[in-house]
Amino acid sequence: MNMKQSWRTGLSFGLTSGVITTLGLMVGLHSGTGSTLAVIGGVITIAVADAFSDALGIHIAEESTAGRSALAVWEATFATLFSKAGIALTFLVPLLLFDLGTAILAAIGWGLALIALLSWHLACNRGEPAWRVIGEHLLIAVVVIITTHYIGDWVALTFG
Repeated sequence: MNMKQSWRTGLSFGLTSGVITTLGLMVGLHSGTGSTLAVIGGVITIAVADAFSDALGIHIAEESTAGRSALAVWEATFATLFSKAGIALTFLVPLLLFDLGTAILAAIGWGLALIALLSWHLACNRGEPAWRVIGEHLLIAVVVIITTHYIGDWVALTFG
């Protein structure tokens, strides 16, 4: 694995995980608590704890693959850590600028745009139809958003 591929692995994983995990958490906490403070705390927690968790996961996965140099393993590790944390933290912007309901909608738009852009880039690099790759990835993201919304509702009804 050359340096470019190791960085590509970490960045694409970190961006995707940063968007999906953070949006799922935000939507679930919003529907479950309605608390801006809880959502902000959740985003910051994701940016730290889950970024380190994902980075360690990539690190171990890369180490388990034959032929990976130590440098390539660490490049993928740091690319994952910084891209996951950085992307997650961008979701604080709408939370700081808007009321919670509007911030959630803005965050969903931002997250879906990031997934679509990454998917378009992947499709172009692989010579695949962009609409198919973008559609598949956006569908998965929307399923996560809808599912976590209803989980938040369930938690509020059951434990609130």
